[in-house]
Amino acid sequence: MQFSEIISVNIWQTLISLANLVLLYFLVKHFLYERVRKVLQDRQNAVDMQYRAADEALDKANQQEATWNEKMQNAQAEADQLISDAASTASYRGSRIISDAEQRADQIVRRAEEEARLERQKAEEDMKREIIDVSTALASKLLEREINAEDHQAMIDSFIASVGEDDDRGL
Repeated sequence: MQFSEIISVNIWQTLISLANLVLLYFLVKHFLYERVRKVLQDRQNAVDMQYRAADEALDKANQQEATWNEKMQNAQAEADQLISDAASTASYRGSRIISDAEQRADQIVRRAEEEARLERQKAEEDMKREIIDVSTALASKLLEREINAEDHQAMIDSFIASVGEDDDRGL
C-alpha cells in the first residue's frame, strides 16, 4: 500500500458525505429546529413574564412603601399637632387656674381687710362707749364733790381725744 492511497481523497465519498450532511441538516431543521426554537421561545416568554411580574411586584411594593411613608409622616404630624394642642390647652387651663386662684386670694385678702377694719371700728366704738361709761361714772363721782358741768365736759373731751390719738398710733 502506498502512501498516496492512504491519504488520497475519494471525491465520491466526500460528495456522498456532504449530501448526507445537507440532508441531515434539512431533516433536523425541518423536524427539530422549529420545535426546539418554539420551546426556547416559550421559555424566553415565561422568563420575560416572570421578570415583568417581579417588576410589577417591585413597583407595587415601592408604591405601598411610599404610601406607608406618607401615612407615617401624616400620623407624626398629627401626633405633633395633638401634643401641641394639648400643651397649649394645658397651659391655658393652668394660667386660668392660677388667675382664678389669684382672684380668690385677692377676694379673701380684701374680705379679711374689710373684716379687720370693721372689727377695729367696732373695737373703737366699744372703747369709746366704755370711756363714756367710765367718764360718766367719774363725772357722777365728781359731781358728788361739786365740780361744775363745764369742767366735767372739758375733762371728758380731753380724755376721748387722747384715747383716739393713742388708738390711731397703736393700730
